Amino acid sequence: MTGALDGIRVVDLTTVILGPWATQMLGDMGADVIKIETPEGDSTRNLGPRKNPGMATLFLATNRNKRSIVLDLTQAAGRDALFKIVGTADVFLHNMRPKVARKLGLDYEKFAAAYPDLVFCATYGFRSDGPLADKPAYDDIIQAASGLADLQTVTSDQPRFVPTIMADKTTGYNVVSAILAGLLARERGAGGQAIEVPMFETLVDFVMVEHLYGAAFEPAIDKMGYQRLLNTGRRPYATKDGYLAVLPYTDRNWQDLFVAAGRDDLIGDPRFVDMSTRVKHSQEIYDLLGEIVATRTSAEWQRDLDAVNIPVTVVNTKEMLLENEQLQASGFWRLEEHPTEGTLRMTDPPTRFSKTPSSVRRMQPLLGQHSVEILAEAGYEESEIEALLAAGASRQS
Repeated sequence: MTGALDGIRVVDLTTVILGPWATQMLGDMGADVIKIETPEGDSTRNLGPRKNPGMATLFLATNRNKRSIVLDLTQAAGRDALFKIVGTADVFLHNMRPKVARKLGLDYEKFAAAYPDLVFCATYGFRSDGPLADKPAYDDIIQAASGLADLQTVTSDQPRFVPTIMADKTTGYNVVSAILAGLLARERGAGGQAIEVPMFETLVDFVMVEHLYGAAFEPAIDKMGYQRLLNTGRRPYATKDGYLAVLPYTDRNWQDLFVAAGRDDLIGDPRFVDMSTRVKHSQEIYDLLGEIVATRTSAEWQRDLDAVNIPVTVVNTKEMLLENEQLQASGFWRLEEHPTEGTLRMTDPPTRFSKTPSSVRRMQPLLGQHSVEILAEAGYEESEIEALLAAGASRQS
């Protein structure tokens, strides 16, 4: 069976994590993804442990199911080749700031005039019609700008970054959904269109789902911030031998917890009778929950809380996830043989389709591994390809 995006071609002119991870997801779903790289290659090719130059772990994590072509876009011949290759595609994605994109001739109008059915997606730091449009942006910058770093003051003495590239990956999901929506609109007769997916606005939207709170009304009827989440007591709790995340959520969950803990006296406590009262007394209830959880071992609590369907889990370390029974049983971790890098561990595409399954069909490409075949597919004659290679406008590994 073929993937849901079989027959869709994506030209990917992005680097680092956001764009490459998004296009890898499209590739997992069956798209033919052409990765356009500079002669130096994506910077992640040398970021992290590696066996061979240009094939480091961060590159391997975000570039399966792709073909690589080298194009020097500082040369007119390289820019012409890019334009010609995009003409064979359904989707074009870049992550250059608006001013840089214009300098290289990556204007939507130019592409739309030649390829009216093209779904053209640009993703960068800030919306293009704001004063920060051409400001450089990476994950740390957007975590700080969006309020995400400030939220960490709940458990720290100062703003801190979440230790994962939250802005890149969250925006990457938005890129995927936006491109799929653009393809669907085209299928329904809308033709191609320009799509903009900014990191800053995406992360502010992400943070404000719960933290706009009282400011959802104008004028505000309460302060901003969902208090249950802005509580120092919201944390994994120490048991007699480890740590657990315990989340009684419904009224029934809390009643069952009090019974399981031998604290029937708390069932009618007016501070805890429903969700609204628990939010108002969140500090007290979190302190109480910490005291309760400390009375038994992690295994005992998992047994007792699973029996009454209260959400609970151990706190997994990164290392524990490699042996996690759920991930092992569901086939999430997979081992694949790479022609130059040997056996690689990678994640299985997490979303499952019953009729059009995602798959890993191509291992991560060497820099420029597919330059010649992609140029040929775009209509270049052999002599023209040789001229591009000789001029350094392209390169074959």
